[in-house]
Amino acid sequence: MATIVRPYGDTLDDGAVQLSFTLPVPFGPRGREAARLFVGKLGFRHVEVVHSAPLSEGFSFYVAYGKTEAAVDYDAVQVEEATGAKVYSMDEACAAIRERLGRKLVVVGACTGFDAHTVGIDAIMNMKGYNHHYGLERYAEVEAYNLGAQVPNEKLIDFAVRVNADAILVSQIVTQKDVHVGNLTQLIELLEARGLRERFVVCAGGTRIGNKLAVELGYDAGFGPGTYAEHVATFLIDKLGVRS
Repeated sequence: MATIVRPYGDTLDDGAVQLSFTLPVPFGPRGREAARLFVGKLGFRHVEVVHSAPLSEGFSFYVAYGKTEAAVDYDAVQVEEATGAKVYSMDEACAAIRERLGRKLVVVGACTGFDAHTVGIDAIMNMKGYNHHYGLERYAEVEAYNLGAQVPNEKLIDFAVRVNADAILVSQIVTQKDVHVGNLTQLIELLEARGLRERFVVCAGGTRIGNKLAVELGYDAGFGPGTYAEHVATFLIDKLGVRS
């Protein structure tokens, strides 16, 4: 039997949705009405524009509520995550590395290209981690190198070769006009051109990167919002365990 679900705000199944967007129109009553009409054209009913603000000359921002009849069959939803139900704690990961590899796991990470935002790679790599989840630098059995931001793909590869890395982690936060796709693709192409693609486990992560996109671009796995160092460590350990 299908499990049909739809969004709700005050009452289960009321279909309430919040949307936020920018319109290339001046801030004011006409802009608010344009925003309301726009949301209505998306198929929402009982539309209310609850917030608006000027952004710059000729541009304005809106938050609107509306209701929809659309729903999904939750039982039919399928996802492909890099890790399964079992995610190793830091201690479990270190024990698995000692048992399966018999040496330290060497990981090199960076935010590559022109992207200067290190928040993603720092959350995974730095000792303090993020949101009470320690980064790979704290793992006793992991040798972690965080190269920071704006690292050319060529430099990242050269460093990974020099330290004989097991895995390369790439973080991409800036995604306007899909600039991250070109940069991520270039890294894989460079590895393939140098005959190094199979030498490393290569993973990508970022606010708009999931496992499906990463695999499509030639990576072994992708890690998006809601994932932490233990998810990355679990995948690397299991992947390298199979390889060895």
